[in-house]
Order: sequence, then C-alpha cells, then structure tokens
Amino acid sequence: MRPVNAGVGTDGPLNVSSLKVLYLDRHCAVIDKPGGLLAVPGRGPHKQDCVVSRLRRLCPWSIEQPAAHRLDMDTSGLMVLGLSREGQRNLSGQFAERRVEKMYLALLEGEPAGQGGMVRLAFRLDPARRPYQIYDSLQGKTGYTLWRKLDCHGGKTLVALWPLTGRTHQLRLHASHPLGLACPIVGDRLYGKGQVGDTLCLHAAYLHFLHPVRGRGDRHMRFCIQPPFFKTLNSFSPGFLETALNLHRCRVRMDK
Repeated sequence: MRPVNAGVGTDGPLNVSSLKVLYLDRHCAVIDKPGGLLAVPGRGPHKQDCVVSRLRRLCPWSIEQPAAHRLDMDTSGLMVLGLSREGQRNLSGQFAERRVEKMYLALLEGEPAGQGGMVRLAFRLDPARRPYQIYDSLQGKTGYTLWRKLDCHGGKTLVALWPLTGRTHQLRLHASHPLGLACPIVGDRLYGKGQVGDTLCLHAAYLHFLHPVRGRGDRHMRFCIQPPFFKTLNSFSPGFLETALNLHRCRVRMDK
C-alpha cells in the first residue's frame, strides 16, 4: 500500500515531528509509533505530545479524537487512526468486533517452557501503583494471548504474540507473570529488569484491517514493519519476520 499525503501519492513514508506516517488519506492514517511516545494525550500539559497531537498538526481536517485503538507508551509499532467521523467509527467497530488482525514481536529475558500456546490470566489495575497491573483471579478481567517461540539465543527468546483481548499491559504481564511465560520483556521497567531510558522490546509488527470507507477497489489494508530493536537480533535467525508472518497466516486460516 503506497503512503498517501492528503490523497497525493508519495515515494516513501512521511516523517512529521519524528512520527513516521506509512499511509494517509482523508479518512484514515497508519503510523509507525516510536516507543516512548503516548498514543493519546494524557493528563496535564506535560503529557500533550502524542501520536494524536502530532498527526492533527499534519492533518487539520482530522476530528478531535481520531484514535481507534491504543498502544502503550513504551510499545512501538503500527497504529491506525480514523481522521473522519465515518472513518473513526468504522475502525473502532472493527477493533471492538475483533476483526482487525494484529501480531506483535517481543524479545524475552530467558526461555519460556514449550514452543507456544495460550496464556489466560485475569488482572486489574493496582490503584496504589498506577498504571501497574496485578494478577487477580477473583476481581480481574481475563486476558487471552496466543504465543509462539521464533528463536532463542544468549539467554533471550524472540516470540510472536497475538492478543485476543486488549487489556492494559496485557502482553507485558502475560510475558512476565509466573503463571504466564515467566519471562519478562527485555527493557520492561514495570514488570521486568528494565531501567529508565531502556527500550522496551515489544513491537506491533503487523496490522490488517479494512479501509473504513466503502466503494474503494481494495479495502484490505496490510502493513508489516521491522522492530526498532532488530539490530540487537543479529544473532537470531535472519528470517524471523517472515517466519512470524507465515505463522500468522496459518493461524488466520485455522480460525476461518
């Protein structure tokens, strides 16, 4: 899919205030969010710099609240936003009905048992340590994550993750908790050994949705991007992204 600037084709992604725009038209935009940037504005003037505010500077026609989904601040990768009311409403519906295909890549500390499977864990917010989430089998909401091991090297494991639900910090908690994979994500300051300034090695690598406006010839929108931490994966199999995509295609066929 060619990136589009307000309906005019361009030769490559647009970079606006360190925001890489992969696709743009009057109704939706796909961006590659860097880790450390909020998806939507937070509380207070110091938390107004985010994907939405940067994109609205580029797209003055955008509605005030274009986000159809979110990524954690520390997570990098693909986001789609609806710039028109029709676009945002349609995209939000696709996410709510779980019709959007998503795949994440994560680098874990250690090696989880097995080759793959399903993590089912109930968790909730710890009000005393916002935004930290804690396991709670009684009052928590259950999150579901499919996972598959891609490669291991040097005490670290590269995995593909498919969140079937969208709980806050779901992938980070499912990776780190002893009842989950028991291997925190590299660079995780909340649930692992990460320190301030470390890169969280969690990346939204693949996104497939339908263009929100009817009447277009090809409504299927598919995007796939390398993780920003791929340079640290030189010792891993060079075809890890293609392997992950093949696993994704097999999973989608089995679900149909």
